[in-house]
Amino acid sequence: MERIVVKVGSNVLTTDKGKLDITRLSALVDQIAWLKEHRFEVILVTSGAVACGKSELKVEFELDSVEQRQLYSSIGQVKLVNLYYELFREYGIHIGQVLTMKENFEPGEQYENQRACMEVMLDNGVVPVVNENDTVCVTELMFTDNDELSGLIAKMMRAKTLVLLSNIDGIYDGNPALPESKVIRTVEPGESLEKYIQKSKSSAGRGGMISKYNTARMVAESGVRVIIANGKRNNILPEVILNPENVLHTEFLAKN
Repeated sequence: MERIVVKVGSNVLTTDKGKLDITRLSALVDQIAWLKEHRFEVILVTSGAVACGKSELKVEFELDSVEQRQLYSSIGQVKLVNLYYELFREYGIHIGQVLTMKENFEPGEQYENQRACMEVMLDNGVVPVVNENDTVCVTELMFTDNDELSGLIAKMMRAKTLVLLSNIDGIYDGNPALPESKVIRTVEPGESLEKYIQKSKSSAGRGGMISKYNTARMVAESGVRVIIANGKRNNILPEVILNPENVLHTEFLAKN
């Protein structure tokens, strides 16, 4: 079996109004089910908990950024995982929730326990659904974003491929809004694209293309190929696996 880590960002799973896009979430589950049917082991790193929480609760007084993150993520995590549970159950696929922290990736017992937990899940056909434990991870304890988290997971679990799903087709050789700009299809190990990267962050998440680029370079250097693709495109996961030449994306080739 080939092991794949799929990271789906907030801008893929939310609407323009910041609400959870159930249709897109369902389409993502359909595609992961397809991967499993074709003998891929899948680890899902998912955003969306905060968006779920915001849609569930309206607070009557002002909260600071940390309080908002803790409150909305604690409520939203329950809703998000329940949605995944119901959608995957239609395919007879079991999921298991993994909430993690940055310190769990330091060498030692916690690292090994976390790795062993996901290994036994995969051995038994369970899809690990991974997210940061936002209720306790604040300021310096936080991952930069889920791009960083997914990269660490891909390296730890010795995945062959990491797919970063965003709301853009890949890394462009210019401003993506300009018609003359084109998606850079292949990035060789050690090749720098920093001059093409816009530093702005996404509206719904903590990251942006600079985060995806940094994660992709780091992970590719460790021997894992990385694909940046548009998660809002229909059937994007099967397409980048089966017909990569026919769908826009950026692939970072793995260093041998």
